[in-house]
Amino acid sequence: MKLRWKGGPRTRAAGAAFLSGALFLTGCGADGGSGSPGATATGRTTAGAGGIACGRPATLQASGSTAQQYAMKVWIKNYTRACPGTKINYVANGSGAGQDAFLRGGTAFAGSDSPLTADQVARSRKVCSGGGHAIHLPMVGGPIAVGFRLHGVDRLLLDAPTLAKIFNGRITRWNDPAIARLNKGVPLPSTPIRTFHRADSSGTTDNFTAYLGATAPGDWPYPHSKEWTAKGGRSVKGSSDLAAQVQRTEGAIGYFELPYAVARMIRTVSIDTGAPSPVDANVLAASHAIAGAKTVETGNDLLLQLDYRTKVAGAYPIDVVTYEIVCDKGNKPATWSATKAFLTYMASRKGQENLTFQGYATLPAAVVEKVRGEIGTLS
Repeated sequence: MKLRWKGGPRTRAAGAAFLSGALFLTGCGADGGSGSPGATATGRTTAGAGGIACGRPATLQASGSTAQQYAMKVWIKNYTRACPGTKINYVANGSGAGQDAFLRGGTAFAGSDSPLTADQVARSRKVCSGGGHAIHLPMVGGPIAVGFRLHGVDRLLLDAPTLAKIFNGRITRWNDPAIARLNKGVPLPSTPIRTFHRADSSGTTDNFTAYLGATAPGDWPYPHSKEWTAKGGRSVKGSSDLAAQVQRTEGAIGYFELPYAVARMIRTVSIDTGAPSPVDANVLAASHAIAGAKTVETGNDLLLQLDYRTKVAGAYPIDVVTYEIVCDKGNKPATWSATKAFLTYMASRKGQENLTFQGYATLPAAVVEKVRGEIGTLS
């Protein structure tokens, strides 16, 4: 991991650290034959353990979003245990890298916290055979926590303009009057603020900068992007390493998905949205905000437009929705049976039911039902 300089909680939870980077989990057995639940060599879907339907055994390569890394670990473990012979290798290398790998034809699907652009969808026609193109299946959501480490400060309240000024290098010490006004009675030290941001192309960065641009345009003069464009701060590759740097650096502040804060017991910022009370980064508050997202449907494609300006009581505004990107038709024949079965399990009630314990928010029920229906039409 490299650090690079550019230019000049209330939530306090404990959790076990999970694997970063590649998640490689396998089932036992090779063919789903006698005595083993799974799919037959003909590719017919069969019932696996725990009622999970299995596709034809295959090795799936996938990559992308670090936001869904913890959820993917659970999904892969459960699916491959139920479906012997299937191997799923998910590399959590960031949304941008996942999109690029899929568009090169290197993966069965991509995980991304940002939708493909129109140009990227056009490019996908080269890897989706038979006139197909890439579509988005929203699969999981959650809060982007703003984590900090500051000696003697257990609770910190910030609003969008103050956050923007901090990450834009205009507020440089923790006892700045703008921070003090929001945290009356809190013994803020004069410690320098050390900001951390993602070095890689990241959907988390895209959503975080979209929030800053939407809520504090006068203090955040940059377009939202998967690449960090502001000056200053330290860049770190991946959410896991970014959280690790915040955890060990006095005066640090950075952004990453809630599961990384939970795993490392990092305190997180409460956000003043203009609602009657500040909002903490937690799954209920994120679910409340995501429930207000606008749904945009085009054919098999399904996108959610988050309202970063929400002032609804109890709604945490800095959120992310992760999409699985596949072809509407023309997916890789050798792996499609297993890919479709795996996506079906991910979107199922069984696949979705325990994600809140991993730090993820629930998507609106109508959206998940739509995703389940769309998966059945793909080929």
